[in-house]
Amino acid sequence: MATQSLLKALCLKYQQVHQVEVQIEYAGGVDAAKRIQSGESFDVVFLASEAIERLALQGHIQAGSRCDWVKSPVAVAVASGTVWPKMDTESQLREAVLSALSLSYSTGPSGTYLEQLFKRWGVFDQIKDRIVVPPAGTPVGLWVSQGKAALGFQQRSELMNQEGVSLVGDLPTEVACITTFSAGIGSGLSEDRNQAVHTLLHYLRDVAQRECKRSHGMDWVEAS
Repeated sequence: MATQSLLKALCLKYQQVHQVEVQIEYAGGVDAAKRIQSGESFDVVFLASEAIERLALQGHIQAGSRCDWVKSPVAVAVASGTVWPKMDTESQLREAVLSALSLSYSTGPSGTYLEQLFKRWGVFDQIKDRIVVPPAGTPVGLWVSQGKAALGFQQRSELMNQEGVSLVGDLPTEVACITTFSAGIGSGLSEDRNQAVHTLLHYLRDVAQRECKRSHGMDWVEAS
């Protein structure tokens, strides 16, 4: 879901240039991986790099087809109009977490990271009853805007355009979490479909898409 708005924009541009229709179905990363593991057919899947690696090991995508195409930092947000404490350093963020009446993060890689961070700080047991996790595919920012969570943690791209929330900023440098999003090509594709996917992925990684990625809260991945 973190790459949804960016993929929509890039695929629209791609269709205009190449006259090839691209059909993408969006779902939470956990659900998308489960659908692939259950045998659902697909040409290409876009997920966090760790999820792509797991699918590759399980034989669900072509060996060696992983393509890193964008990076996304985890950020924190509060409801619009809220006065929030400084969260520029790790210690300031820790104090904000401890003082928050409720916190929310997703079921995706950012949520896994936050839970590990809270445990490393030794505060998870202290705050776990205040943590609310929305269903897969439901934006954390939506729960923040509705008052269900005082602090929301998710990919910057998902928080920056959510109505009713203010983006505080990325996690402090000491505890920054940068998620690499990758693509994986489905096994057993025809030669024509396989070539079409490679053409699309080359377009997504092209340097010409740098500004579009930045405008959607994403960071560039250098082509290898």
